[in-house]
Amino acid sequence: MSTGHQHSHTHFIVGGKRELTLWVAFGLTAGFMLVEFMAGLWSGSLALIADAIHMLADAGALGLALFAVRLSTRHADDHRTFGYGRMQVLAAFINGLLVLGLSVIIWKEAFKRFWAPEPVETGIMLWVAVGGLLVNLVIMLMLHRSDSRSVNIRAAMAHVAGDALGSVAVIVAALGISYFGLNIIDPIASLAVSLLIAYSAKNILAESGHILLEGRPPELKLDEVSAAIREAVPEVEGIHHLHAWSLSGEDLLATMHASVNPASSRSNDDILQEIKAVLQKFHIHHSTVQIERAGCADSVSPIGEHDHNH
Repeated sequence: MSTGHQHSHTHFIVGGKRELTLWVAFGLTAGFMLVEFMAGLWSGSLALIADAIHMLADAGALGLALFAVRLSTRHADDHRTFGYGRMQVLAAFINGLLVLGLSVIIWKEAFKRFWAPEPVETGIMLWVAVGGLLVNLVIMLMLHRSDSRSVNIRAAMAHVAGDALGSVAVIVAALGISYFGLNIIDPIASLAVSLLIAYSAKNILAESGHILLEGRPPELKLDEVSAAIREAVPEVEGIHHLHAWSLSGEDLLATMHASVNPASSRSNDDILQEIKAVLQKFHIHHSTVQIERAGCADSVSPIGEHDHNH
């Protein structure tokens, strides 16, 4: 029996351009968040304050992304043998919890204003919301060009996209109040913004939680991997104990047992190299493969080739 694995653990976060983009995006978001919050207090618009809180969540997302970028570039050590790439996902999960909590606060305040609407200065509300929309669009473009594969970058983009929609809701509310004089439109817009925040939080928590629980990457089908190996390597009679997961949402890792025909004259090393070549076609660049010619040592009963989950 032989085992094989790649010893070079890829570091999945690249500094440089991505980090600079995050710093610029963080500065723009935090700066305009303060402008929007003060304008919300001045104009009396809860929708504008809600949008500012959403921008606060955006700033938190970008700040945590920066923290994750810095920390995840650290080399693997005896305590963190895979490095710190998982910090991206943990930061994204914290972001999701933060945003979900803020959406509840906005929701409760909006319901209070349903029963007692307050006057709103629509001019300030409108122009600040337009500025917020433009800022968010610029930040979204920057993040998209930076690296849209990273779960943490995607989490930040989801924040910003939701905030852009929130700015649109505030613009519509400002126009509605201005033309119809209905101040109740402001808490309605606030509820719309809070729903956007909750929706983005749900997606972030679902994706990052799946990765933290070492779930199978959605784009990877285990049956397809098993079938491709058996087709490319005739000596392999079955694949079992097949596990696949991701550290950061960008990388794919796998472990498996490969049952090999004991009568095969080919060496285990040759078979292992061919299996690795197949795995790399599925973008699995870190794998551990156990070659078995005399049954599975980890099982008390025979394991079928489609038994991936043990």
